[in-house]
Amino acid sequence: MNKGRGNAAEKHAHAHHDHDHDRAHGHSHAHGHGHGHAHSHGVAPDADRRWLSIALGLIVVYMAVEVVIGLAAGSLALLSDAAHMLSDAASIVLALVAMRLAARPARGTYTFGLKRAEILSALANGLTLLLVSVWLAYEAVSRLVSPPEVDGPLMFYTALSGVVVNVAAAWCMSKANRSSLNVEGAFQHILTDLYAFIATTAAGAVVMFTGFARADAVATLIVVALMLRSGTTLVRAAGRIFLEAAPAGADPDAIGARLAAHEGVVEIHDLHVWEITSGDVVLSAHVIVAVGGDCHGVRRALQTTLREEYGITHATLQVDHAPAPLVGAGSVTGGPEAPHCEDAHGTVHVGSTLPGKG
Repeated sequence: MNKGRGNAAEKHAHAHHDHDHDRAHGHSHAHGHGHGHAHSHGVAPDADRRWLSIALGLIVVYMAVEVVIGLAAGSLALLSDAAHMLSDAASIVLALVAMRLAARPARGTYTFGLKRAEILSALANGLTLLLVSVWLAYEAVSRLVSPPEVDGPLMFYTALSGVVVNVAAAWCMSKANRSSLNVEGAFQHILTDLYAFIATTAAGAVVMFTGFARADAVATLIVVALMLRSGTTLVRAAGRIFLEAAPAGADPDAIGARLAAHEGVVEIHDLHVWEITSGDVVLSAHVIVAVGGDCHGVRRALQTTLREEYGITHATLQVDHAPAPLVGAGSVTGGPEAPHCEDAHGTVHVGSTLPGKG
């Protein structure tokens, strides 16, 4: 939103009118002219740290046991599972820390608080999956070329017990708030590990009954494929939030056109839609209202539309009356008599209301 636009005297007079208008109608409008907010920024109550802590305990204990058995059995698949469990444990610790940081209230220079700590955590989890998968792929290919001796029964029964532990950990994680990309990142670690143990169990059975030692490396490559998919998904989702892309499923052009279609709206521009953190969608826009139009009524109507049709409850709208005459067919960006937007961002959405018509 660009606050330095327009003639200063006109804006001062309009702001004065804005506050007088609200007082006359009994409205409380603490954010100043053209701003209206109805939003909640708290950490979701179902993002239960207790469940994540239980999952963390299960993973750490089993990981230590698996490292010892994996070395004794000579199984890369078991050691790769243990390495993945280490990243699981780190992802949960990171998620817990990020949740605490995100819960801190906004203050000082951090006007949105530390909510994006959760997205940093999700990004770190995704990158960890990708890095570990590269190392495991290298080791697996080496073992395909020159397979070492593997203790099939020990590999099979250890992996089978790992399936049980990971099912329990995944169940605990499912109790937390998976709408958070932070928690979803930790959950994907656990879920991928569960698939890995299933693959390792199958490989152990093959080695035990057929003596085909390369099954260990094949199971590892299956795990690598799963890790690459999960890691790529997490990194892409976190990257979209950091680059302030519109949330998935939200089309800024469609939203702008919908807002511009409201009665009394001449134009919508400088429309931005982004996420602070998972599910915390923010919108800002510059709204041009017809001369003599009810700017407050238009603002309230637009915010109702955003809330009811798009689920956007944090919307900051800068509302101005159109200059008279308005240069061009609804455009305020193209002439010296158009002071409202010297540097419009993105698409200009032209409304059906004619300038000068209330």
